[in-house]
Amino acid sequence: MGWMRDETGLEKRAANYVPLTPLSHLQRAALIFADREAVVYGKTRLTYAQYYRRVSRLASALTKVGVQPGDVVATLLPNIPAQSEAAFGVPACGAVLNTINTRLDVDTVAYIFDHGEAKVALVDSQFLPLAMAAADLMEGPAPIIIEVPDDQAGVHAIGAQQNYEDFLATGDPDFAWILPEDEWESLALNYTSGTTGRPKGVVYHHRGAYLMTMGTPISWELPLFLRYLQIVPLFHCNGWNHTWMLPALGGTAICCRDITAKAIYDAIGDEKITHFGGAPIVLNLLVNAKDADRRTFDHVVEVFTAGAPPAPATLAAIGKLGFNVKQVYGLTETYGHVTECIWDDAWDALPEADQAAIKARQGVGFPIMEDVTVVDDHMRQVPRDGATQGEIVMRGNAVMKGYLKNPQATEKAFAGGYFHSEDLAIQHPGGAMQISDRAKDIIISGGENISSVEVEGALMHHPAVNLCAVVAKPDEKWGEVPCAFVELKDGASAEEADIIAFTRTRLAGFKCPKKVVFQELPKTSTGKIQKFELRNLAKTF
Repeated sequence: MGWMRDETGLEKRAANYVPLTPLSHLQRAALIFADREAVVYGKTRLTYAQYYRRVSRLASALTKVGVQPGDVVATLLPNIPAQSEAAFGVPACGAVLNTINTRLDVDTVAYIFDHGEAKVALVDSQFLPLAMAAADLMEGPAPIIIEVPDDQAGVHAIGAQQNYEDFLATGDPDFAWILPEDEWESLALNYTSGTTGRPKGVVYHHRGAYLMTMGTPISWELPLFLRYLQIVPLFHCNGWNHTWMLPALGGTAICCRDITAKAIYDAIGDEKITHFGGAPIVLNLLVNAKDADRRTFDHVVEVFTAGAPPAPATLAAIGKLGFNVKQVYGLTETYGHVTECIWDDAWDALPEADQAAIKARQGVGFPIMEDVTVVDDHMRQVPRDGATQGEIVMRGNAVMKGYLKNPQATEKAFAGGYFHSEDLAIQHPGGAMQISDRAKDIIISGGENISSVEVEGALMHHPAVNLCAVVAKPDEKWGEVPCAFVELKDGASAEEADIIAFTRTRLAGFKCPKKVVFQELPKTSTGKIQKFELRNLAKTF
């Protein structure tokens, strides 16, 4: 059978080699799911046929203002239909989609406009002042700003170069999409949080996004025609690639502009939501919602959670409310989630607390990944003993092309033939990984390593604690000690001594916080707690 490895005379042809791209999902859905709901936002309900034509108009309109294949088109939008349309419309004209975090400061937005060389920016009216101010700070040419007014949210136009609906009207609904000739072509540009300097531009290719849209339905066991609530910001790993995935399943995207417990419960009750993704902070919102904001529902809602290791106490609580939560893990550099916690039926017999602890693991690699594992400082596999700590590394098609205009950071990230997450973890028998900390979040006290995740997990069991974060506080004797920042539940109260005493019932003494600060925690728009701010604050106590 040696001839099977000999490609002499065997060629890639139009019939047997088509570059993989998630754009193909919407093209297919426009035909076979033409009359099914594709996008819902309040009174707006778009069928797949309508969705496809609006996307085509956007792609056509962009070409008419000079956008060429390879150019960057930015967005400053919440989770509204225009953001979903841009997910397909921008690459459908061959351009690269750059979804920008709407909570960034003016200087950072200006940097991203400049660094990515955006030619056009689609901007929600709420963020138009931010975009205009950023454009004024740019060193290079400013993008054409297209304003997206939102009457349903009471956000109205306040003046820009063009209006989104008028802009779409200039486009051709029958525009022939410009599909990639090579699946390695760039699809999207996403910027990291930039907590230790300027954010880095992460470049996605069509192949990686396509495979994510194939791997997620396998891992999440997704059905046809799911009703998916868009809670994950579409500027965060392009909504974990779920916007590109939904047309493959004929699913409906229900847009959620403002993430509140009431909005989520109302969507479940009114729109019969079956699935959503969200950070652990979203789970906390639902667990601690006011009675007036809750809605009853008679079906199980499937949830992907990622962004930070969820506390077992949170997972145990939300499971009783009708939500089945599956922990996944990934980074901006890996298109979102690339590991999953696969449940073993044998665990059903375990105590509830043990089940929640297992669900909090980051799990094993997605089937689309070549390898996701834990290694030591010399790139050697750590023992899978549930105790030995190392770094999570990964390789596979759902790993970024690299950092835009930053070859040094790219080389560092890919050292040794794997992408380095900088997340520290242990690995259990069977391969399941469990994050112990970010490398920079480990607290070294008197020579002992303390996992901030472990301390946070203990704190979350306290009945008055809504959210918490633990960071290192400088200490003359021990070098550094744990400092806990605690956000209390509405109406709850607690004292520092009470919190410290509580942790002593669950942790070794040296791991317990030596200082407790009660305050609202600083968070990113994706729900991650901004520990770098807390580390700076801890130095002042």
